[in-house]
Order: sequence, then C-alpha cells, then structure tokens
Amino acid sequence: MDPSFVAACGAIVGARNVLATADDQAPYEVDFWGQHRGRAALVVCPGTTEEVAAVVRLAGEHRVPLVPQAGNTGLVAGGIPDESGSEAVLSLRRLDRILAIDTAGDYLIAEAGCILETVQEAAAEVDRMFPLSLGAGGSCRIGGNIATNAGGNDVLRYGMMRDLVLGLEVVLADGSVLDLLRPLRKDNTGYDLKQLFVGSEGTLGIITAAALRLVASPRERVTIWLSIGSLGDAVELFRHFRGAFGDLITSFEVVSSLGVELAVEWLPGLRRPVSEPHPWHLLIEVAWSFETGLRDRVEAELEQAFSGERCRDGAIAENEAQRRAMWRIREGQTEAAMQVGDVVRSDVAVAIADIPQLVARVDARLATLSADARLLPFGHVGDGNLHMNFAVPKDCPAATRQALLDGLFEEVDRLGGSISAEHGVGRLKREAIARRKPPAALALMHRLKAALDPDGLLNPGVVLMPPTRPSPPSD
Repeated sequence: MDPSFVAACGAIVGARNVLATADDQAPYEVDFWGQHRGRAALVVCPGTTEEVAAVVRLAGEHRVPLVPQAGNTGLVAGGIPDESGSEAVLSLRRLDRILAIDTAGDYLIAEAGCILETVQEAAAEVDRMFPLSLGAGGSCRIGGNIATNAGGNDVLRYGMMRDLVLGLEVVLADGSVLDLLRPLRKDNTGYDLKQLFVGSEGTLGIITAAALRLVASPRERVTIWLSIGSLGDAVELFRHFRGAFGDLITSFEVVSSLGVELAVEWLPGLRRPVSEPHPWHLLIEVAWSFETGLRDRVEAELEQAFSGERCRDGAIAENEAQRRAMWRIREGQTEAAMQVGDVVRSDVAVAIADIPQLVARVDARLATLSADARLLPFGHVGDGNLHMNFAVPKDCPAATRQALLDGLFEEVDRLGGSISAEHGVGRLKREAIARRKPPAALALMHRLKAALDPDGLLNPGVVLMPPTRPSPPSD
C-alpha cells in the first residue's frame, strides 16, 4: 500500500485507527464462521460520516478499492476483502451512536456501526420495539443489516429490513454525502433513492446512518413448540394459524429432527421441549399489544389442531427462560452440527406450498452426491425461506460441497424460487446469480453500478461479476 495513502488516512481518522499490521488486520479478513478468508492491504476505521467521506475521496484519488464492513457476520463473503491484498477494509464499527429517538413518529436514528441489540435495547427503553430479529443480534450491525436487506425471524409480520428503513445517509463513490435521513412515512417526490442502497451490499454507496421504523412493544406473547410428522403438516398448520391469527403471527419456524437432536446433544443446558423425537418441529410465536387474552385464544386453536391429528406433541413456553431455550435450539443447530463435522450453508426461497417438494427432491439427490452428507433444513415456513444446509464431514472435498449446492439450486430453479432469500449474494453466489438473472435485469444492475461507482472501487467483485476487460491488441 502506498505509504502516502496510509499517512493520509491516519491524518483523517487518527493514526491508531489505521490498522496496518497482519495481527491487527486478521479479524477483518475472515468471515464469521472462519470458512472464507481474504487479505487486506489496510484497515481504516473512521469515526464520523465526514471521516468516511474523506477516506472515500482519498481512495478515489489513489485508486484504492474499499470493502465496507460493519459487524462482519455475513455468510456470503460480501464483507471481507478478496485474496489479492490490494483492497482496504473500511470498518464502520466506530460509528456506533444512537442519534435520535421519537415515540410520536415511532422512529430511531442510528449510525451504521450500531449493534442490532443496542438498537433493540434503545427502543425498549421507550416502550417500543425495533422488530428485526436475528441470531447474530449481539454482533451484527445496522449498516450491514441494511446493506444485505436482512430478514430474520419476524419477517412474517414486520417485513424485511427494507420495510423498516425510513431514511438513509450514504457516502457516494465520489465522497459526497447523500442525505436522505428524513424519517417520513410519506415522501412521493420522485424516485425512492434510499431503496437503491438497501441490499446493495456496499457496492453502490456506503451507508453511514439510518432512520429506522419502530413498532409498539407486544405486551403478551405466546411461544409454541409443536411436533409434527411431515412438512405437509407444517404448511397446513400455517394455513390454519394464519386464518386464525392473521398478522398477530410474528414467527412460524420449522426445524428438522436432526437439527433438534444435534442442538440438545451438543449445546449446554438445552432439552427437547417435548418428550420424544419427531420428524419435524414447529416454533411459532403470536403476539399482540393487549395485556391478556391471547393465551386463551391460542389454546383454543391448539385444541383444534390436535384434534385434526396434524400435531403429535407440543408445549407452550411458560416463561422467558423457556422461550429463549426454544429459540436457542432453532438458532444453535448449525453451531451444534459443527461440533461433529462441518456445515455447507445456503439460503433459498420457494412458494410456501412447494416447501415439502423442495426438501423431498433435495433429500432424494443426496445419495447420488455424497454418502456422508445429511440434509439439515430449517427456517421460515411463513415466507417460504428455508436454510437448506448440509451436515458434512470436516474433510468433505470442495467439489462435493459445490455439487450439493448446485443440486439444491437446480431444484430451486425448477420450482421457480430464489437461490438467495435473505443472506445476499456477496462473492459466493455472484456467478450463480449472473447465470439466472434475466439479461435485461442484469444489464440494468451493471448500469446502476457504473453510474454510481464509475471507477469500480466500492466492494468490487461483490454481487456482480467484475467487468471483462478487453485483451490488449496483439502485435
């Protein structure tokens, strides 16, 4: 890295906030699960929007590619540098202030480096809720949540991250600051520019702050664990609960028997909420703003569900500790599986009615792809988003891992689904996305990138394949 660039970065953000040694840079070069690594030329940690803008301008002058990074909890290698050693990581961790909170307008303004859990706690202090809910809530950060259009457990009621963003502040590739931070619910004055940056994974601009939508805190929540025989039962039970409770359902999650048994065996302090193993389990939450009355309604609907023989067993969380233990099983199965092997992760979506067919088709292909791999599906029945993971031995060859994903994606294609529902594209899925996007859509994405980042310095190679450069003329 050009020493003059390093020195100039130090003058902008302070020398101690420029990390130039291998040891200091190491945490920024590897993904959350330690499966993908890059090599940074430098790590720069600005503390204000003005410092971000100054670093971006400087990088443009020196032609230094920048990789924006928030909590670095992504799963598609979109927030770490590539292996070239030529990219600088722009860490937003120091932008971690809550700037405003308003309970009349039900919004909160936070800088991009705020940890999600911190935002949730700030909302709770004024009897409001920020409804994005992720397993990585204690370490992921708001800027990354927005840049990847995070989903999470409560999408069914509150929507994806783009539904929770009222306004944004973004540093553009030329170092100018786009101020769209107004927390208005209605602004029909032209293109909704903020939505360009939600889900763009840092390739079109660098999000530095956001106005976020808050909602009323639920006063009564009922958490239900049901054991069932098939995914067809899961779909029918969702139809039943949706008809009975409508938008009061916040979560409707499915977990396989393999995932449950791994979690209770390998994660300390956990027990299966029901006495015996069953093929599938549902974790359902229903909530409202009244103090009482919901539990009685839920129990009445459960009586109907059990009378129809779709439910084999079940439990209702009697306190917060039991609720957290149920969610720990759902969220910890990948962690548990890695105690005895490795996990090939994916994140796909199909129509809700097609969920049983997808799982059956992928499971049927396993025998032809790997004798040692086991399907480990779980996820959001209510929006058709499943994490179709594979438990594999630690020494599973890279070619086999890719074959598992390729087979999965083929089945998703056949059902008209999406191969990335909430994790994004990053570097891992960019080639697969390029093969699947309609040509007109892909061309428009490249035109947007060229218009907003003409030099290609913002997170190059993420989401979109790098442009093919013409070969030099031969003699």
